[in-house]
Amino acid sequence: MAEVKVPELAESISEGSIAQWLKQPGDRVEKGEYVLELETDKVNVEIISDYTGTLTELLAEEGDTVQVGQSIAIVDENGTAAAAPKAEAPKTEEAKAEPVKAEQAAPAQEAPKAETKEASSTQQVIASPAARKLAREKGIDLTQVPVVDPLGRVRVQDVEAASNAPAPVAAPKQAAPAAKQAAAPVEVNDDRIEVVKMTRRRQTIAKRLVQVQSEAAMLTTFNEVDLSAVMELRSRHKDSFVKANDVKLGFMSFFTKAVIGALKKYPLLNAEIKGDHILKKNFYDIGVAVSTDEGLVVPVVRDADRKSFAEIEQNISDLAVKARNNKLGLSDLSGGTFTITNGGTFGSLLSTPILNAPQVGILGMHTIKTRPIAVGDQIENRPMMYLALSYDHRIVDGKEAVGFLVAIKDMLEDPEQLLLQG
Repeated sequence: MAEVKVPELAESISEGSIAQWLKQPGDRVEKGEYVLELETDKVNVEIISDYTGTLTELLAEEGDTVQVGQSIAIVDENGTAAAAPKAEAPKTEEAKAEPVKAEQAAPAQEAPKAETKEASSTQQVIASPAARKLAREKGIDLTQVPVVDPLGRVRVQDVEAASNAPAPVAAPKQAAPAAKQAAAPVEVNDDRIEVVKMTRRRQTIAKRLVQVQSEAAMLTTFNEVDLSAVMELRSRHKDSFVKANDVKLGFMSFFTKAVIGALKKYPLLNAEIKGDHILKKNFYDIGVAVSTDEGLVVPVVRDADRKSFAEIEQNISDLAVKARNNKLGLSDLSGGTFTITNGGTFGSLLSTPILNAPQVGILGMHTIKTRPIAVGDQIENRPMMYLALSYDHRIVDGKEAVGFLVAIKDMLEDPEQLLLQG
């Protein structure tokens, strides 16, 4: 018998929920064939069998949370599972012996479950390899180690501080019953109210949005941009652009180029805070927020500064299709340096976007409205858009934030600058 286990998915993913079993007990499976769909915090992934044979047993139900490395199914490589029903009428002595064997096997099966639970709680903690090694040597539970890293990572000095503490902190254990009570099934006595459990992804989105607002010194600044020049340029070149590149010339490529030009002028908005250090990133992986039925995802356009307008438009289009078809991979979502979100597609006039941690800046685009604007001594109707920049005030000052938005405004109102600076 061979075990199908949850494989390593990504460094930041330690567990997932079984969304759907694609195979059932008694089904024939081939090596490399998909057996289930696993829902993680970021994407849904299909898990394959590493063995050829007959699926004899499912060790977890749909909806169950499973850990990386956990056994979730049994495959009989000899393919004899289909013959198992013939053994239902054994001799009396053999029948008596079966319960004894089952009872003897039960304790052996319980122990790994207990070990799995302990291991899973430790795996969920984000810690450096050195911190994990030191914790093992000192017999310290990583879940009980207080951390100072704003991103929640356990470092070596945190473990050392915990080992030198006079007594372990018992507060988290005392708080556990309250947390369990809060997570109890919601009961309502009104049949007009429907109770729906949040998906794993929605729970993760909710947790991270609250977390970033409690950890970052988030502030939003606003400006407005006249898109007359961009719209005139698109109108003149849209047909030839589609003919040459087989993709439409949208607004996102203009904004992406403008963001890159502004990031080059104000590099702290392309940085990340890690402990008491600033990581300045000299590359431009721009995240583009995409709305899906299961929630907002932010796939990343890699090395956007090296891409042409057509390549950016095609890249964004491909990622949007993958997102809506639930086909994004982990590599599509990781490592962005700055994010653009466009609430204007839904008619939003103005909003304050929330940071996509660990990034320190996010640009909010909005709907385009024709409004009367003073142009010299004249009043003209112009296509105007409000821009919003949310940023982490811990490393970005107001001067840089305002300058960043003004730089974007200037480049969009004079698109020729995009060829030089974007």
